[in-house]
Amino acid sequence: MKKFSVLMALVLGMSLILTACGGGPTTTPSVDMIDFAFEPTDITVPAGQEITMTLTNSGAVEHEFVIMKFGQTVGEDFGDEDEGNIYWEAEVEAGKTDTVTFTAPTEPGEYQVVCGIEGHFVAGMVGKLIVVAP
Repeated sequence: MKKFSVLMALVLGMSLILTACGGGPTTTPSVDMIDFAFEPTDITVPAGQEITMTLTNSGAVEHEFVIMKFGQTVGEDFGDEDEGNIYWEAEVEAGKTDTVTFTAPTEPGEYQVVCGIEGHFVAGMVGKLIVVAP
């Protein structure tokens, strides 16, 4: 019985740590866009929920936060051929912060996130939107 109590205490402790570290889904994520990366690179949200996201552009140039449709990824570089594969996007000027709202996809899975400004994808400005069942 004592081993079970110790195991349960460890599981509960790890759950609290993961929740505090942002490991679970959120409807209010914050992303910092820097030259040339997203921080954090991965965001987890609940499927079909309204998401209110704070996008901060700490970089020296304009950045975009582009979510590709499920199963779609950018090839060698983001271009006109990718425009039809966009689920949702937002632009933020250098040095600005915007709060934007969108509805998360209803299909759980991983969605590629890129910066749609020419050359930023190639420079490594890529992330993931992880959609989980609510």
